[in-house]
Amino acid sequence: MAEADHMRRAIELSLEMMRTGRGGPFGAVVVKDDKIIAEGFNQVTFSNDPTAHAEVVAVRRACQALATFDLTGCEIYTSCEPCPMCLGAIYWARLARIYYANDRSDAAKIGFRDDFLYREIRLPLRQRSIPTARLLRAEGRAAFEEWDRKPDKIPY
Repeated sequence: MAEADHMRRAIELSLEMMRTGRGGPFGAVVVKDDKIIAEGFNQVTFSNDPTAHAEVVAVRRACQALATFDLTGCEIYTSCEPCPMCLGAIYWARLARIYYANDRSDAAKIGFRDDFLYREIRLPLRQRSIPTARLLRAEGRAAFEEWDRKPDKIPY
């Protein structure tokens, strides 16, 4: 299958699932060795889960299909440039490449906040729209210190 075919499938998913009323106009597929191993579509409103973006759903399904949290060697095709949350998931999963159709400004034009979130992340904590405060660092550090000493940890 060609790259364009994988992207067409991501776009088809976005249209199919949007038309059924199960979510917004976003679809994604994870590919390994030129074969689709997982598909995802936006399920935010359908599942009442703000993290159920197409890319996150596709990454979760790919990890289940391959029985691993490490998707090294896989690629993702998504109908829209990943939002910061999805981009984080893609990096955590170690996908090798991202292909996208629409970009964040296209998403903003139809009412999605991707572009706003990219701008918000760049701001210092004190300037962000959601107040953020640090509490109990020394107490919280205990878990990190124990993890650091843990001999049987699985790094990720």
